[in-house]
Amino acid sequence: MGLIRNPEHDVDVRAAGAEPVLCDLEDARVEEVERILIGAGAVVFAAGAGPVGGLVRMYAVDQWALALMAEAAEKARVRRFIHISCMGAGRRPPPESDDAWAAYVAAKSAAEDNLRTRDLDWTILRPGRLTDERGLGLVTLADPPLPLGEVSRDDVADVIAALLDTPETRHRILELIGGGIPVEEAIRLVLIR
Repeated sequence: MGLIRNPEHDVDVRAAGAEPVLCDLEDARVEEVERILIGAGAVVFAAGAGPVGGLVRMYAVDQWALALMAEAAEKARVRRFIHISCMGAGRRPPPESDDAWAAYVAAKSAAEDNLRTRDLDWTILRPGRLTDERGLGLVTLADPPLPLGEVSRDDVADVIAALLDTPETRHRILELIGGGIPVEEAIRLVLIR
């Protein structure tokens, strides 16, 4: 299933082979999300307002909605949880960063801090700048820090799918950019480091 807040995304979710569930995490209560999650095998939290969503909305989605989803996952006993964060989280933004980017990184960092306190098998994935280019299935995946870079949304999706099938990545923070290593091999290399 895929949670959506905009009914117009219904068709896209169905086309991807999932059942859309209308739920606006900015207004939802934990109990509502818990009911939705009961029986799920995992949670992938990819919601985000981004640095152009306005400060209130940014914190509501990028920080507080993550906390709500993580609490609901705990209550529904869904242990596997993958959080899509951003490169730069967990560090101070460079001095030349604008206020919106600094707030975005702060919200993502606080969300990561919250998730790490949870009794969940979490993995935090920090992709570089997302592109809409067709994925090649070739990435660079490593413990932080990686140099800033770009990665296609397709390749991020492939990495998420592979991480779901790799419970050994629990309690790991990984950064992701485009590269030259096939996804499965990149994950194998992370596990031996």
